[in-house]
Amino acid sequence: MSATEKEISYNAINSYSTLNNLLPSTTTVWLVFHGIGYLSRYFIRLFDSLDKEENYFIAPQAPSKYYKGNDYRRVGSSWLTKENTQSETQNVLRYVDAIVSEEKIPKHVRLVVLGYSQGVSIATRWVASRKINCDDLIMISGGFPKELTKEDFSFLTNKTKVTHILGEQDPYFEIEKVKAEKIRIQQILPQIKFRTHQGGHELDINSLTDSIEN
Repeated sequence: MSATEKEISYNAINSYSTLNNLLPSTTTVWLVFHGIGYLSRYFIRLFDSLDKEENYFIAPQAPSKYYKGNDYRRVGSSWLTKENTQSETQNVLRYVDAIVSEEKIPKHVRLVVLGYSQGVSIATRWVASRKINCDDLIMISGGFPKELTKEDFSFLTNKTKVTHILGEQDPYFEIEKVKAEKIRIQQILPQIKFRTHQGGHELDINSLTDSIEN
């Protein structure tokens, strides 16, 4: 007898994390997507040094959890794998939609969409599929989804600042592949600016704030 794989739709509950409060003094709202192995409540702490009166952070939580290491004590998470990628992507994007609807982000604030490592794939797909005219799209140490094209971002205006940040010592990126990827992304997002920092595969808060301010 042959095995059959089927699909079913059901309601699910997932958490997400926020940092600071959404106040009348808030000028910038950040939607930040963590990398593989993180939990959102730990990832969001990386932004703790930024002005608390002006910045409000929202960190979605990747749905797939797993134990890290052999002691089964630390928990990490992952956004997507090569298994059922298309349907899993749609699940994640609907989850992000629900967060944004719940948070009721004011239209007058600066909206920054940031993806770190694996989170780049979610940040860019969400912006492209939902036609999000954010003020900043920031990609840090992550690969750009291969299926996205220039047409997917044709709705963007000059208002959106696009930045890619990479550590000069990042062990996951070979120089030749980086050069080829830069050419491809520049064809899709001509306004993109490439920045580096002296570290490795990490979110460097100084290079991030520099990219926002300049």
